[in-house]
Amino acid sequence: MMWQENANLNVPDRCIFLVTGIMASGKSTVAQLLAEKLNRGVHLRGDSFRRMIVNGREEYMPEPSEEAIRQLWLRYKITASAADTYFEEGFNVVVQDVVIGPFLSEFVKMIRSRPLYVVVLTPNEKAIEQREASRTKTGYGAWTIPHLNQILQTETPKLGMWIDSSEQTPQETVDEILRISCRKPPRSTQLP
Repeated sequence: MMWQENANLNVPDRCIFLVTGIMASGKSTVAQLLAEKLNRGVHLRGDSFRRMIVNGREEYMPEPSEEAIRQLWLRYKITASAADTYFEEGFNVVVQDVVIGPFLSEFVKMIRSRPLYVVVLTPNEKAIEQREASRTKTGYGAWTIPHLNQILQTETPKLGMWIDSSEQTPQETVDEILRISCRKPPRSTQLP
């Protein structure tokens, strides 16, 4: 059974979760906690593939170069392939990355394995500002919270579960994800 704490849930033996949202929305913490709840759980951090490029990396900025776009697609392609490989080897996979705007639909297509649950974390801008201020790393610079949030809210297809985690602890968010995904999933939650 997928979820370690309750063997009576209506869940598949294996699945993939994609946890996305803008920077400082809680993706890393939620994805780690979710992976810890799954039997044979893997937390796959898509951004790690970006950081592996040590020479020639071009960051994806508000006005990205063609090379930055190509490297973003490369990162997504490698992440999707790694997710499928872990899944094929019997693992539950939690993929975590910033996948917003029109990229979301294309990224979902790159992951071949099913069931796939898309989780979009959508805390409000005030909550993101507070989270960003309390982090040791800095995610914002060329990007601003309002700019990324606008892309999320207006340009991102409404796939999967959209969770406003502004007033939730990370554990409460994970509990909501499992509650939603462990009942017979509606078509908009589990992707074909």
